[in-house]
Amino acid sequence: MRPKIYGIFVMLIVSAMLFGACAPAPAAVAPTPAAKPLPDEIVVGVVQPLTGTFAVFGNDGKIGAELAIQHINEAGGIKSMGGKKLKIVVEDAGETPDSAKLATESMISKNHPVAILGEYISRFVMAASEVTDREKVILIADALVPQITQMGRQYLFRPGPTANDHGALAYQFVKDVAKESGVDIKTLATLNEDSANGRANTLGATEAALTDKFPIVTSLEYPYDITDATQIVQQLKQVNPDVVIHTPYFNDAIVFGKAFKEIGWYPKFLAGAGACGYVDPESIKALGDAAEGISMTFSYNPAKNTPQNKKFVDAYKALKGYIPTEGAGMNYYGAMVLYEALEYSGKNFPNDPLNPDNLRASFMALDLKSGPAVETYPGNEIKFDPLGDNQFPGVVVLQVQNGTPVVVYPPDEAEAKPVFPNPHYKP
Repeated sequence: MRPKIYGIFVMLIVSAMLFGACAPAPAAVAPTPAAKPLPDEIVVGVVQPLTGTFAVFGNDGKIGAELAIQHINEAGGIKSMGGKKLKIVVEDAGETPDSAKLATESMISKNHPVAILGEYISRFVMAASEVTDREKVILIADALVPQITQMGRQYLFRPGPTANDHGALAYQFVKDVAKESGVDIKTLATLNEDSANGRANTLGATEAALTDKFPIVTSLEYPYDITDATQIVQQLKQVNPDVVIHTPYFNDAIVFGKAFKEIGWYPKFLAGAGACGYVDPESIKALGDAAEGISMTFSYNPAKNTPQNKKFVDAYKALKGYIPTEGAGMNYYGAMVLYEALEYSGKNFPNDPLNPDNLRASFMALDLKSGPAVETYPGNEIKFDPLGDNQFPGVVVLQVQNGTPVVVYPPDEAEAKPVFPNPHYKP
């Protein structure tokens, strides 16, 4: 019996060895990627036209961004990244698309920012976004022309509204206020400087008017660097429209405002679109009484009654002596959108939150209905579509009343009732 038992024992051992040899080896466990170390400070770039024709916009935008970064840091920095503070670096975009592109290249090569705020002029954004997309740097644009998000850029985001939104709201404002005021308006003229911005605002107003079958009696265009608007205002006087919707920049708004006063002709209402002139404090200072009663659409609401907006307005007024302009407001809430995206990235991509693709994914995931960005935005929600545009564009209307810009539209946002018709209008 013993030999038999021994044989069975040997067979069992051999079978176990064979089974072990055939069994699959345990799967190797992939090591968890080490977290990428964060920099001491997170660099944010600001590229704005700080000299030349558009400096009035760029310098205000710079101040808005600086105040936002200051307030973010004072509130504890990026909490999801251990309270990392933001460091702002500024570059002058100059006066042309080429200079804006070179400034953007310089900003990225020297400072390696995670994002850039600004450019303001739409054609500057178009040029600069070629660089930011190539280098995978987020560009938070404060420009209005719709085409800037229609070029296939992957790292470009626009929290604010488009020029079409501005033009359409300018028309809707005039239509609603005329009806409420009992003022009969039957004809409309459009007037704009000859850039993509001017044309896009006019297109928005024109489409809205045509939808209503509202007569447009003339549409005039002029070079943005115009120095004498007398002839164009005379043309308008001959056609005599009830309303003129005008899209200027800064200097041309002053030229036209003075021409209306010198000729002594005003339509029943002169409504600005595109946020660039007439109602900002510097324009009012230059125009004096000629600015009285003129309105302008804005991508920022200085009267929004929220704690964060009040904090911003108070800080801005302490520096400049007047309420924030549109450029300042857009860059303030643009920086706050960046703050929200950084917080999201720190929570959801903790091993590499500053990776440009992770940061882009964070922007796309945002759906903000509260917080510092929404509190300073002229709307109640910020959520980006696949092109990088905010799906909930917000626009308000300001009007010069007694030498001061006040929010007059929409009614639920207004701090004063609109004056209609224009106080200079003579039947």
